[in-house]
Amino acid sequence: MASVTPRILQGFRDYLPETMIPKERMLRTIASTFESFGYAPIQTPALEFAEVLLGKCGDEGDKLLYRFRDNGDRDVAMRYDLTVPLARLVAMYPQLPLPFKRYQIAPVWRGESPGRGRFREFLQCDADIAGSESAIADAEVIQVGCAVLEALGVPKFLMKVSNRKLLSGFAKTLGLEGRAVLGFFRTVDKIDKVGLQGVLDLLVTENDFKHEAVERTKEFLGYGGDLASLDALQKRYGSEEEIARGASELREVFGLLEACGKRDNVVVDVSLARGMDYYTSTIYEGVLREPAGFGTVVAGGRYDGLVGVFAEKPVPAVGISVGIDRLFAGLQELGLVKEEISPTRVLVAVFAPNLAPASMKIASDLRRAGLAVEVSLSTEKLGKQFKYADRKRIPVVVIPGPDEVARGEATVKVLASGDQIAVKQDALAERVKTLLQGV
Repeated sequence: MASVTPRILQGFRDYLPETMIPKERMLRTIASTFESFGYAPIQTPALEFAEVLLGKCGDEGDKLLYRFRDNGDRDVAMRYDLTVPLARLVAMYPQLPLPFKRYQIAPVWRGESPGRGRFREFLQCDADIAGSESAIADAEVIQVGCAVLEALGVPKFLMKVSNRKLLSGFAKTLGLEGRAVLGFFRTVDKIDKVGLQGVLDLLVTENDFKHEAVERTKEFLGYGGDLASLDALQKRYGSEEEIARGASELREVFGLLEACGKRDNVVVDVSLARGMDYYTSTIYEGVLREPAGFGTVVAGGRYDGLVGVFAEKPVPAVGISVGIDRLFAGLQELGLVKEEISPTRVLVAVFAPNLAPASMKIASDLRRAGLAVEVSLSTEKLGKQFKYADRKRIPVVVIPGPDEVARGEATVKVLASGDQIAVKQDALAERVKTLLQGV
């Protein structure tokens, strides 16, 4: 067989145990948070028919799809996000009780340029409500996003909230229609990457804006921060019906957020556009205040028209997505990720081949007591078994030697201190748990 150079594609990553162990712990925390709000897990295929995905994420999104013809000559694509597959699922299963609250944790693929905390294959964690147009649903998913960041110990974050009707209404005052409005949204959506001045420059080069339109846009994007700023915006553009509706809906959402104590980290930001074409009203993005430069780590919004693309009737929906890889990278920089290379907390040594059954029995007893335990796969000298435990950062080694086994005991050694004690086997589990609390 010819030799092959081991390598991976740019924008893709291997994750070793020291990363996956804390990452899986993080995912369990997120899933637990979702479930505490009543969201149930689902799973959808990685591959969809291309027609399911095309045209839902905008022209730029379509360009980033991994799309190909399979061996059956079907036009297929790998999912770009988890929202469009959810819309397809809701339409396919009309027996689902509405409102339907679901979460999904799964990889998605985008052929975009890799960057800091940005990859071409990455995990998303989505929580969505399909079948409710209530502002309570909007406020709840924002609350879920805040709860996730709090559960992960993020000390400083900001949830920026807006309503797409504000930006859409403003676009009408500029005389924009159809695709020109979507192009305007996509340009404004780049504000976190290129800054306000960068957006204003792109409006000239990409959207053919004249000086007056650029200055009016600059003024409009300056509104935000609190509801008083929203009042000022509505006073300025009160004659535009869509802006009035957006402002009213946003106030209702903020009132609900205040009622559940989630106002300190939430601000109005009318410059939010969200790049996906399917968003219709409430939109939000959560960013880390520290460390700076990580961009959005949670985001979402209301997409009332998306399910209707697949179903006979429209189904209102709203959701939020956690960008796991970017958030995980931020948590690492914050020192909130404890690296481990093994989940094992106890190694049971094998003193000699004839004592392997005794080691296996002790390991089984400790596992039944809830401990993560390995049995040494080597019968070499104990010193080498201790070195194995040390390399894998296993804090405690249990040694059932011949004399100890004869007495119904085992020796317990704490590697960090070198301390070791003899413990009766029937008391072993509790004593090991006590020792592990101090390491």
